Amino acid sequence: MIPVGDLMVSRGGSVNPLQFPDEEFDLYSIPAFDAGRPEIALGTEIGSTKQIIQPSDVLLSKIVPHIRRAWVVGDDRGRRLIGSGEWIVFRSEKVFPSYLRHVLVGDPFHQQFMQTVSGVGGSLLRARPAFVASIQIPLPPLGEQRRIAAILDQAEALRTQRRTALALLDILTQSIFLDMFGDPVVNPKGWDAMQFGNGIATSLRNGLSPSTDGKIMAKVLTLSAITGESFNPDAWKLAPFHAEPPAQQAVDENDFLVCRGNGNVKLVGKGYFPSRSFTDVTFPDTIIAARINGQNIKREYLQFIWNSKAVRLQIEALARTTNGTFKVNQMMLERIQILVPPLPLQQTFATRIASIEALKTTHRRALTALDALFASLQQRAFAGQL
Repeated sequence: MIPVGDLMVSRGGSVNPLQFPDEEFDLYSIPAFDAGRPEIALGTEIGSTKQIIQPSDVLLSKIVPHIRRAWVVGDDRGRRLIGSGEWIVFRSEKVFPSYLRHVLVGDPFHQQFMQTVSGVGGSLLRARPAFVASIQIPLPPLGEQRRIAAILDQAEALRTQRRTALALLDILTQSIFLDMFGDPVVNPKGWDAMQFGNGIATSLRNGLSPSTDGKIMAKVLTLSAITGESFNPDAWKLAPFHAEPPAQQAVDENDFLVCRGNGNVKLVGKGYFPSRSFTDVTFPDTIIAARINGQNIKREYLQFIWNSKAVRLQIEALARTTNGTFKVNQMMLERIQILVPPLPLQQTFATRIASIEALKTTHRRALTALDALFASLQQRAFAGQL
């Protein structure tokens, strides 16, 4: 075990790209990481002073630290390599870069890494390099590092393949929707529109708020159940209530669940049908439930168009912000305009995507198993048991 600070670059140098306005740089930034590749940019487009980095350096993001961002700097492509100030830079002949990257995003390191954080929340949270430097990491011989990295790289590649397959299936669903109904933002097929409130069977209802001084512990959904790319049945927690949550507040597969408030305007108003009913899980007051009547809109069609740009634009225009939280209420949701093609056409869409959803379920299960395998491999690798 060694302190990770032994691998940190303390004085790697810096450059102000503005002094070289016509020079192209390879810029390693947080947005570039999220895009999956460094940005090629002219000095005049970059602006502020950046760190000078080298091929095979390992970069660890110190901002928004709960998102595990670490990558290995790529080859020299004939342009100077620079990194934004959000990165902690590691460089040493004692470490194999891919091995170190796996260590930095692994659970044992990340748990200690989060204890070095300061700030008030959100994007203002930062890990403090001086404290990060004291975290101990395993450093076996280079040959063993390469072997471990190869195993973890292979497992990670399998996870990436599953995620790619899921993304392609999402694209296929979108293509089917656009082919059948057109872009709902411009409505090229001239479908009639209705207010969402005219498509519900009963009044919209808010969920049940846990009570900090409650004595009865019960399962309740968290917002992450409906703010991802699909309904997440594992996103629940135990919370205290004054009384046992009533059955009518349980998660029901027939209820369309909508996010009532979120600090991210892109997530407020997102909605999904649960994948199944959960009689022992309630939904919180940060979620609004809608029971559709089925007379003019099918659930599969509703779920897709609700998360489309056409509805998203309306939600963001209606949302109000209080203390940094964007919120919508029942009256706002009832006024959302939704295109309503003929029911037989909606049913055809539902039939077509049923097989796609079955494939996605298979891929999600496989991905869950791969995630568990990867976590196990990481744990064993860094404990010297792989």
